[in-house]
Amino acid sequence: MAEAAQFQGTRSAAARRWLRHTATALVGVVLVAGTLQLSSPAPMAHAADNAVGSRTVNVSINSLTPASPKKNDTLTVRGTVTNEGRSTITDAHVGLRVGPTLNSRSAIDTAAKRTGFSAGPDGREIGGKKRTVQIDRLPAGVPRDFSLQVPVEDLNLGDEGIYQLAVSLTGETERQRFQQVLGIERTFLPWQPSKADTRTKLSFVWPLISTTRLTARTDSDAQQTPIFRDDSLASELGPGGRLQQLVALGSDLPVTWMIDPDLLATVDAMTKSYKIERADGTTTAGRNQTVAKQWLKDLQEAVDGREVVALPFADPDLASLAHRGKKASGALGHLKPATDLASWTVETILATKPRTDFAWPVEGAIDSSVVDVATSAGAHRVITRSDSLRETAGLPYTPTAARPIGGGNTAVVADARLSTAFEGDMSGAESTTLAVQQFLAQTLMLTMQAPGKQRSIVVAPQRMPGASQARAMAEALEGLQGSRWTKPLDLGDAAKAKPDPDAATRVPHTAAYPRSLRKQELPTEAFEDAQETQRALEGFQVILSRPERVVTPIGNAIMREMSTSWRGDARGSTVFRESVRDYLTDLSQGVQLVQKSPQTMSGRSATIPVTVQNKLVQGVEGLKLVLTSSQPNRLDVGEGQPIRIEGEHSQSVKFDTTANANGTVWVTAQLTTDDGTPYGAPMTFKVKVTEITSTVMLVLAGGVLLLVLAGIRMYTQRRRAAAAEATEPAGETDEAEEPDDTSDTDETETTESAEPGPEAPQSEQQGDVTSDTAPESGEASGTGEKVDR
Repeated sequence: MAEAAQFQGTRSAAARRWLRHTATALVGVVLVAGTLQLSSPAPMAHAADNAVGSRTVNVSINSLTPASPKKNDTLTVRGTVTNEGRSTITDAHVGLRVGPTLNSRSAIDTAAKRTGFSAGPDGREIGGKKRTVQIDRLPAGVPRDFSLQVPVEDLNLGDEGIYQLAVSLTGETERQRFQQVLGIERTFLPWQPSKADTRTKLSFVWPLISTTRLTARTDSDAQQTPIFRDDSLASELGPGGRLQQLVALGSDLPVTWMIDPDLLATVDAMTKSYKIERADGTTTAGRNQTVAKQWLKDLQEAVDGREVVALPFADPDLASLAHRGKKASGALGHLKPATDLASWTVETILATKPRTDFAWPVEGAIDSSVVDVATSAGAHRVITRSDSLRETAGLPYTPTAARPIGGGNTAVVADARLSTAFEGDMSGAESTTLAVQQFLAQTLMLTMQAPGKQRSIVVAPQRMPGASQARAMAEALEGLQGSRWTKPLDLGDAAKAKPDPDAATRVPHTAAYPRSLRKQELPTEAFEDAQETQRALEGFQVILSRPERVVTPIGNAIMREMSTSWRGDARGSTVFRESVRDYLTDLSQGVQLVQKSPQTMSGRSATIPVTVQNKLVQGVEGLKLVLTSSQPNRLDVGEGQPIRIEGEHSQSVKFDTTANANGTVWVTAQLTTDDGTPYGAPMTFKVKVTEITSTVMLVLAGGVLLLVLAGIRMYTQRRRAAAAEATEPAGETDEAEEPDDTSDTDETETTESAEPGPEAPQSEQQGDVTSDTAPESGEASGTGEKVDR
């Protein structure tokens, strides 16, 4: 002020010139500063803030209705803004912005990834206080809900297309007192107010698949009460559960149902009496029959009159079979029975005839070996994906899904972008809204790629969508129900559509299969284990009077061992396979030989009993019990005898044996099937022949004595005859010869009737003396004797 007063009092020319120059310089500085401020972009927030600039505020778009508006609609956008900075935001408002249209599917992908505010792409804000929400103060960390309602006519949309739509918060921070965009979220607005001249046909696969829940075990009651691994399926079937939501939502949508019949069989088993396996091996009663019955009832109503595709029973992992299962002989042979069982199961439970001509490898990833396996059991249509069977001709549009791939087979190529649109976390309202709008934008862009070209597109989402993912998919399909640029088509019709002659048809080589998916495959060991169990089952079932009680639950369990659901759960897969094998082993060991103690045989012949025990609740037949002597020349054990035993009974089988010499003999008892295949473990016991009885010895001694006496008598008679011949006339000699004929005849009969003596007894072998098997004077007891337990 003193200097100013002094200048004001100055009258010299030099002083006045200095004052003018200084004032001019100061004005220039101010003008330059103002010009720089106006021309520079909005400054970033202070470094003290965690989030800066257009990322200071998190803007969430939680709902957008209608998802694809028409001319006379009012667009309503609801969401939340949250100050993620450290300073309070003031004089703020939330507004809607409309950006320019996008011209390709890849442009949609790029726009979806963009962050931060950009004036060009994010467009102008729809002005007016009625079109915005005012927020005077927004403290740090505090969320605030908003609702914007704007008539579609105020959006000033032009031609049909996909517009970029954004919600932004504009305001001031304590450190930067000027208006700037502090937060923005963008999405897409498909604009097709009237029906397109040529609409894209859209087939949507709606999967009903779950993990393995049933064990191989069943109770031994007449109903064979099933035993579940746990009771977690009830939560999926109940209100709000994953499977309940899929059925409830899909019932009102134009979809093709893709069902694993094992899920139906499992739920059907749950409608009756069932048990839950505990960690200690015991069981407890299941109590969710009502939930299971309601779910099946709802599903029957939902699929009535709709297209249903049945996967092979238990949804076998086709890629694992192709890459690893081929090394296990016979593993591929399970596909055809699984396909046949699939059709029967769906038709029986849902009263609907399903299609079984589709195969669906994991994530639609194929190579030549996967296609070979997938089509080996009757399916000739393979659902793949556009990121597996890739386009190579540089087409400016997405071609029709159906492609001929040789051998009378068709690849149905699902669109990768649309099929993976709902794989993320859809539990939040924002993620669902953004996914739905991007899905709709992509479908409209498909139609706009070739406006006059009729095409059919297939969507095959993840195999087991969660409840929130199912709701997001349903919301997207509801957004298409106006049919302004798409129209629904069954999957079977999509597979029959006329292929695009320029579309890719070459199946990728085996080396092109994704490495990430190959790491998740079932190991070769899994298929070898399944085959080992299958062989054991085949050897066991031939002896059963009611084989279906064992073949059905264990056969189904073997199919479940190959299920796609084991991907990512190697430990669970191993435990399940071992449980199936161990259970079958326990059952087969229920028919066994009862170990005998050492036997002592006192005599030339005796009956040796061998006991066969059947612990099963059903009878066994088709078995033979065979004894084998280690020294047949010493002990003859006779021929094998057939076995037939009722359930939970034992049978004592008696063998007539003959001893030819003293000593110890080892005898092996072995059960065999009718074709001679050994069944179960052999049982060996010791038999000791201690002596030949006195009666036998007397008979032998008498025979020897008779031979000696006969020889002496013959010698004496011949001497007498010779002497008489020398002293008597010739006529008398002839008369004396008559008694000699009679004597000769008597000597021959005695010889023939004499019992021949045995071979000289060998020295007795050392052995333990235990219970005797006494000689049998009457007939031996017949086989088939039953001893109740």
